[in-house]
Amino acid sequence: MRLRELFTPDVVNLDIQANTKDEVLKELIGLLKMDEKSEAILFKTLKRRENLGSTGIGRGIAIPHCRSLVVNRLRLAFGRKRGGVDFKAIDDSPVYHFFLIVAPPLEVSNQYLPVLGKIAQFAKDPEVPARLQAIETPEEFLALLEEKAP
Repeated sequence: MRLRELFTPDVVNLDIQANTKDEVLKELIGLLKMDEKSEAILFKTLKRRENLGSTGIGRGIAIPHCRSLVVNRLRLAFGRKRGGVDFKAIDDSPVYHFFLIVAPPLEVSNQYLPVLGKIAQFAKDPEVPARLQAIETPEEFLALLEEKAP
């Protein structure tokens, strides 16, 4: 399965309003359109994961991810904050691009770790951070995934 197939325009926000790590996580979770209780549970789970170590992988990219019972299938979302946010990334630089991955604990398709790896591989492409900054529409984001992502 290619990354492009896992994203739809409605889970892409190119103008995140958040200014803190917690606000970014909440805004990304909001893209998944779940009920309030599920959103709260997912936020707690992601916070717990972030407390183990930041998912900011450097070069302005973070991949917050977790497994949770609030989803029944693999769910992804993408957000961009043009001004960047201090996400405690491994390179101590601000993070501009956020790929959220949430999967159920027992996932039949077993895509969680492969998808995490594919996004990390996509993020290593030297052109990707600048291209992500330049896109204007969710469709351009999807086209970039189609072009560059495995």
